[in-house]
Amino acid sequence: MSGGAGSPRERLRALGPELLGFAAAGICAYAADLGLFVWLRGPVGMDPLTAKALSFVAGCSVAYAGNALGTYRRDAADVPRLRQYAVFFAVNIAGALVQLLCIAVSHYGLGFTSQRADTVSGAGIGMAFATVLRFWGTRTLVFRTSGRTASREASWTG
Repeated sequence: MSGGAGSPRERLRALGPELLGFAAAGICAYAADLGLFVWLRGPVGMDPLTAKALSFVAGCSVAYAGNALGTYRRDAADVPRLRQYAVFFAVNIAGALVQLLCIAVSHYGLGFTSQRADTVSGAGIGMAFATVLRFWGTRTLVFRTSGRTASREASWTG
């Protein structure tokens, strides 16, 4: 059974550059979020919730910039950047809520209360589900275009 142009394998292959660009922007955003949080909690001495809120906004901003200027730079050019950012921020809030939900289910629903279980459910399983949601939301709600095709070029370089 060989895969044709519309086979799942071909569609996944066509998504490759988009997935790589999205992942690169996400890694940079994660680094910005974590770095800022550590700095705000440490040398600055800020309380953890304020530090996390600020680092989350910074991480979202880095991810948006990476996706808008890189991965999806050819998409949704007719949509105002502020609207794109607002929808992008909402998608990222939804992703954060998915991670919290995974922790809540694991910790309170299933009784896995160790620090390791919380880490696995939030930063492992929750992050995986949240990333899928963020990818879907970013490509369909934030940078949607009417002429998107499976063979569309989406890369950082070309």
